Amino acid sequence: MLLLLYLDFIDIRNSKDRAMRFINRGLRFAQSRLRLRSFESKIHPGTWKDHDSILDWAMTQVEHSLDDSPIVRRGHELRESVLSEFRNKYYSLEGIRILIHVPSKEKSPGGYSLFSNLMDSIGYLGIPCEKLGWEESISEKLTSFRPTIFLTSDNDIYLDRIDWPAIRRYRVSYPLRVGLTASIAAYGNTPLEQRLRWAKTQRIDFYYSFRSPEYLYNREDYKPFFSEGYQVYSVEFGANPLHYFPVGGINQDLPYVFLASSNPDKQQRYTDWLTPIFSTYHGFLDGPGWTKLKYSAPSNTHRFLYARAKVGINLHIDDSINWASELNERTYILAACGVPQLIDNPRLLGDRFSFGAMFQTDSPAEYYDIFRYIIESPGVGEGRALIALEEVYTKHTTFHRAETFVNQLMENGKC
Repeated sequence: MLLLLYLDFIDIRNSKDRAMRFINRGLRFAQSRLRLRSFESKIHPGTWKDHDSILDWAMTQVEHSLDDSPIVRRGHELRESVLSEFRNKYYSLEGIRILIHVPSKEKSPGGYSLFSNLMDSIGYLGIPCEKLGWEESISEKLTSFRPTIFLTSDNDIYLDRIDWPAIRRYRVSYPLRVGLTASIAAYGNTPLEQRLRWAKTQRIDFYYSFRSPEYLYNREDYKPFFSEGYQVYSVEFGANPLHYFPVGGINQDLPYVFLASSNPDKQQRYTDWLTPIFSTYHGFLDGPGWTKLKYSAPSNTHRFLYARAKVGINLHIDDSINWASELNERTYILAACGVPQLIDNPRLLGDRFSFGAMFQTDSPAEYYDIFRYIIESPGVGEGRALIALEEVYTKHTTFHRAETFVNQLMENGKC
């Protein structure tokens, strides 16, 4: 009885917290839309004008035959090697069946990409892995798939869609480990201690994060996870070889291609770093949230769009600049597509890629100068693109990440 009263109290307090977060999100959203429209107004009009025709072209493309480009030839060799290495590598592994909660693209484009790539990569290793779709019942999925591990996110929009009593009933007869993303209050979440108390009532087994191990074990905010006896596994971003690789037979006729959302956390950096380039050069900009776009490019067109780029633009959020927390997914994707990459100064970059694999700078003025240098010096980016291509395929694919994650689960008795 006391436990039920306590849980009711937690639910009431959570409702108030959610209401305040909803109000604050609304205010931040309104402010970000004003900043976004100001930035969009400075972009070269040709970028908006030609967006749909370029995207229509990309949607009609099929794989081209290999050409004489060193990047395309080497990319083909590396891709075939990594596909062969990981294909059904863990097919004989018993006692592990993974169910992954995947949001819809409309609900969370980033979450859809991350969880879909993880699911595809684990499945490619030969481990039974299925998706719990946004509208699917977990009760039915538990019955039909019989998972031993369930992965979802420690976020209200995910957790509210889970039938937790169904999970408790399932666990009476079958083993099931439940893992949540390790999110800290600094990212706008509810207080961690409150969520950890809830996790104990639901028998959450472990946490995982798309951040680097260096970050997870050195930032104070994560210590409560470890104090409560939880393990936090790192599943860093990577490039999915099933989708991203160099494409031959396409002219590099666009000064830049930037496939990114209108992320509110990056809007000030967009203004400071990208305005000089985007206002001067006519390129290709695409992603969720841009108000001037009717629709966004599906992921199966991205490698064709990148193939037309002379420069792959990339920027990080402030957290990645201040901490060795992560390289965004775009860093790995551009490398896998063989595109010369112009990047800012994320702290983790030197630990993941060699010096000379990318064009890196720590100031907006130099960013613009280097962009012009690459554009005006044909072929200057090829050597760096080859280094990045080699390194991403040998160390940083989503297959490598999935293998590391599965090994962590096995080593710690989670499967």
